[in-house]
Amino acid sequence: MSEIKIGNRLVGTGQPCYIIAEIGINHNGDINIAKKLIDVAVAAKCDAVKFQKRTVEVVYPAEELARPRESPFGNTNGDLKYGLEFGQEDYAEIDRYCKQNNITWFASCWDEQSVDFIEQFNVPCYKIASASLTDDGLLCYTRSKGHPILMSTGMSTLEQVDHAVELLGKENLVVMHTASTYPALYEELNLRVIPMMKQRYDVPVGYSGHETGLSTSIASVALGACVVERHITLDRAMWGSDQAASVEPQGFAHLVRDIRLVETAMGDGVKRVIEREVPIMKKLRRIDTKGSGL
Repeated sequence: MSEIKIGNRLVGTGQPCYIIAEIGINHNGDINIAKKLIDVAVAAKCDAVKFQKRTVEVVYPAEELARPRESPFGNTNGDLKYGLEFGQEDYAEIDRYCKQNNITWFASCWDEQSVDFIEQFNVPCYKIASASLTDDGLLCYTRSKGHPILMSTGMSTLEQVDHAVELLGKENLVVMHTASTYPALYEELNLRVIPMMKQRYDVPVGYSGHETGLSTSIASVALGACVVERHITLDRAMWGSDQAASVEPQGFAHLVRDIRLVETAMGDGVKRVIEREVPIMKKLRRIDTKGSGL
């Protein structure tokens, strides 16, 4: 299956790469920071921004929420998790602001209640986080909403990915190659998995990167990734667990620019004499007696 449709955009082989700015939890619970990150994504000409939605008390057991952890929100892990979570008013503003700025938004939902919450905004697709790949119930529930699904495959065996693909079905599915380390080391990226997955699953394949640089995300496009997702931040030095593996505003603009340049440079694979080569050829090439060249 070479392409799917997300909103009004075709995504897949032969289409421009679909570039996602993953805001995730880098908003630090502040809607104004979220809106600034949306502005950066719009300025960089991204196709979409993505958030993360959790029903905290469903995703995390009580003992985990009670665990001591210092943060700007309090002294427990629960204080942190609840502090980072946007609610109804926040997402209504995100929806309004993204529509105003003509950029798509969606979310990775970590539980069924979160899927129901995000569904009210009529998002064009859903993301399955790597952490959720083995959650059969969540996969089936997300699929029941009838939207395209992008599924990250970090921290998963090939057999686990096979099972998830079989469970979801290949229709309206993008499989995202991922290394779930933050930030990821270059030797962990294994970008050659991208063409392997294209052949194995016959669905559009993307890349969700957590490395510090840009070159390997750009290289993923040359290897066949039709979706590229990177975390976005205003400043990597900001407080937050995902900031160090994120891309700052100038870097994100360069990422989008260079992906588009690579797409242009890939061409159609047909070897021919370029029209602008002809005068150079006449000037530089030694012609043999038969006129065929040496």
